[in-house]
Amino acid sequence: MKLRRTQFLIIIILAVLQSCDSDEINRKAQNATENQAYNINIDLPQIKKRGKLKALLNYSSTSYFIYRGRPMGFEYELLQRLANHLDVDLEIVVANNINEIKEKLQRGEADIIAQSLTVTTKRKKFLDFTVPTNKTRQVLVQRKPRNWKDLEEEEIEELLIRNSTELANKEIHVRKESSYYQRLQNLSDEIGADINIKEAPGNLQIEDLIRMVAKGKIDYTVADENLAQVQKTYYQNIDIKTPISLEQNVAWAVRPESDKLLAEVNEWLKEVKNTSSYNYLYAKYFKKSKTHRKRSESEFYSKAGGKISKYDDLIQRYAKKIDWDWRLLAAMVYQESRFNPKAESWMGARGLMQVMPVTGKHFGVTNLYKPENSVKAGIEYLDYLREYWSIIPDSTQRIKFIIASYNAGHGHVADARRLADKYGKDPNIWDNNVEKYILKKSKPKYFNDEVVKYGYVRGYEPYTYVKRILQRYGHYAQLIDKEGNKKDVEQTAWLQQ
Repeated sequence: MKLRRTQFLIIIILAVLQSCDSDEINRKAQNATENQAYNINIDLPQIKKRGKLKALLNYSSTSYFIYRGRPMGFEYELLQRLANHLDVDLEIVVANNINEIKEKLQRGEADIIAQSLTVTTKRKKFLDFTVPTNKTRQVLVQRKPRNWKDLEEEEIEELLIRNSTELANKEIHVRKESSYYQRLQNLSDEIGADINIKEAPGNLQIEDLIRMVAKGKIDYTVADENLAQVQKTYYQNIDIKTPISLEQNVAWAVRPESDKLLAEVNEWLKEVKNTSSYNYLYAKYFKKSKTHRKRSESEFYSKAGGKISKYDDLIQRYAKKIDWDWRLLAAMVYQESRFNPKAESWMGARGLMQVMPVTGKHFGVTNLYKPENSVKAGIEYLDYLREYWSIIPDSTQRIKFIIASYNAGHGHVADARRLADKYGKDPNIWDNNVEKYILKKSKPKYFNDEVVKYGYVRGYEPYTYVKRILQRYGHYAQLIDKEGNKKDVEQTAWLQQ
């Protein structure tokens, strides 16, 4: 009898396991079919071959933003470390709308979703999650009474929601594709009463909804507790003490077919999470309230004032003289001096654009520590380089030759062109052609070549110089518009519906 019972239990267990395996296979097959429609077959080997990791990020006060000309954010800095670990460049794709993240991933616009996603069974149907990057719980965000500063703590408590059952018939605004929407639906069943869940547009961020609560535009929303705590440093009149969920895992996600990428990211995350630098990074963005407040009040914070530097007007005016996007010139100025007009290099280059005195004198400019003088001299030199490299037919490639020449001199870049031509590469293309030979010019075999006229150069400097400026320009272009304004969400139309 016992043997038969044991055999029966084994059969049941095997059937359950087989069913689980079948569900997983079906899920993988369904996602593979969807991805096949987009002809996507990108995993870690393809990413390394491409030399670039494309990451989907949330434009928010904790994930990704610009402050004083520098891209920052918890997820952004973690991604930079991951890209360095993988030995690839990093490209940020901004997730403007939470409703589109699945499609962006499937279309191959990104390799990894690096915004903090709550791990849910619904999302597991189309995403593979990494090990948790954090744990948090969902909290109700509500506004304190108008005269809260004049009330005792007990009086305030009486006027706030502290029990989930009190949410019956309350109007709560959340994005439909967020985990908060699903949680409120479940909570409605749990309390046996309807919660009036209002669908907010997918392009609103959590912090936008919290700001709307603080300003009295809406009464309630829901947020992860760690994100709500950051926003509370900006808005003292909100309350975030009422939990509506248990603790939940927060993680990054990849396509279900990206098994090798997932395994590599998981191993890396397990290692990096045990370091003191990870704890410092987390504290930097989620726990330092004074820093958050200072940043939020700055006009050089991309989500507040939208300015890159105090010299934006000057940069915009001079960029027009060479028909450049001012944000590209701003990225170059940051790379040269970090917007410090008193900067001076060990070689004697001075000012915002680090112009050598002899170059400034050539263009009739002295006192390069004066911001306008430095920018004027830099623009004159860039204009000269623009004319010099007019032989490059493609305008995008031409800009890369100009930028590299600003750093290393056009003679060394011309040498790299001749080397590229000699070794069968295209001398009119910077990417993977001329840039390879500017790197090689630090080796005797190449700087002693008969086609080289200007000898040795530390090729790594112009090579990285071009990359860093264009990467920074990419950040600026995504978050600051051409008129020098912040890119923000327009909420008026939705609120008037």
